[in-house]
Amino acid sequence: MLVEYDPRWPESFTLAAAELSEIEPSWIVEHIGSTAIPGMAAKPAIDLAVRVGSFTEVEDRFESLASLGWLRIARGPKAHRVLVRQEGPRRTDIAHFFTTEQWETCNQRIFRDWLLAHPQDAARYLDVKRTAAEAATSMPDYTARKTAVVQDIVDRARAARGLPLVDVWET
Repeated sequence: MLVEYDPRWPESFTLAAAELSEIEPSWIVEHIGSTAIPGMAAKPAIDLAVRVGSFTEVEDRFESLASLGWLRIARGPKAHRVLVRQEGPRRTDIAHFFTTEQWETCNQRIFRDWLLAHPQDAARYLDVKRTAAEAATSMPDYTARKTAVVQDIVDRARAARGLPLVDVWET
């Protein structure tokens, strides 16, 4: 489930981001998720945050995205859009599309920024991830075992920015 940090992850992000930017140059693409945190063990899938003007932009470009291997997921968040790429059964890339209005307040970017600036919380999160990975019986179970710590960190990060607190799985 988890692998140790791979110094090739930033390069993998750069390649995936460049492909998305070729499809639509106005999109802003950032590296998020655990693979964006140096030294963090992670599931070896590159998470990308993509700022779009509207979700219609994603739909209008879906054929181009699909030609690069991006697929829709069966179930996903309601507040933003997600496309994935896979090698066999393993996801290699996960693109989270947020509108311009969502961009500054999306938890994924806030969480990443906080962990980069607060090594003690990054270490705490890593400990929780390792414990969750050892005990979990499924991916939903793994996620559930991390939720309280993720919620706590995101709450503090949002409060520090003067943002309202929200459920981490709602955005």
